[in-house]
Amino acid sequence: MELRLINKVPTSKKVIAFTFDDGPDPLYTRQLMDIFQRVNGYATFFMVGQQIDLYEDIAVEVYSAGHEIANHTYSHPDLTKLTIEEARIELELANKRIRTVTGKPAAIFRPPYFAVNHDILALAAESGHQSIGCVNGEAKDWEQPGVDYILEQTRLTLENGSILLFHDGYGDREQTIEAVRILVEQLDAEGYHFVTVSELLKPTN
Repeated sequence: MELRLINKVPTSKKVIAFTFDDGPDPLYTRQLMDIFQRVNGYATFFMVGQQIDLYEDIAVEVYSAGHEIANHTYSHPDLTKLTIEEARIELELANKRIRTVTGKPAAIFRPPYFAVNHDILALAAESGHQSIGCVNGEAKDWEQPGVDYILEQTRLTLENGSILLFHDGYGDREQTIEAVRILVEQLDAEGYHFVTVSELLKPTN
């Protein structure tokens, strides 16, 4: 496994992977599921283990609807400030929670705050995860910079195989929901398909 964050996957197909960090959330996660259901699309939810503890029923709904659940650690720390053993426990605890929902550990992982170094990337690979970044980090939806700003910055990064980052937990996500709704409708009209990150990573693309 390559020791780097994967931000996009070269492909000739009109596919894009939407990803959502920090859920599941009782207010926003289901709204996102509805958006993707309308276009027969799928997304990837990088869930925090502690949030699954609180809202396991929502995590089950996400998985049952065909979306991917991925590892975003158990308590959302900056992994580079932990010992390797502490970081390993964060990944393992999150995987344990994910396994109760899906029956298997997560295939992919995203570090909170994108805080990684060689050791963390190596730990993730050793744990069987590919480490996932994004192309639209400048959209900074977590800062609630406005729907137009999120759209503008994300559109600059759109191409086949892009991995897009948004958030469905830890705060007011109304701007994110609206921006995603607009983006998905537009991309659907342009003929794009919405796939999970693991689907995007398959060599058949």
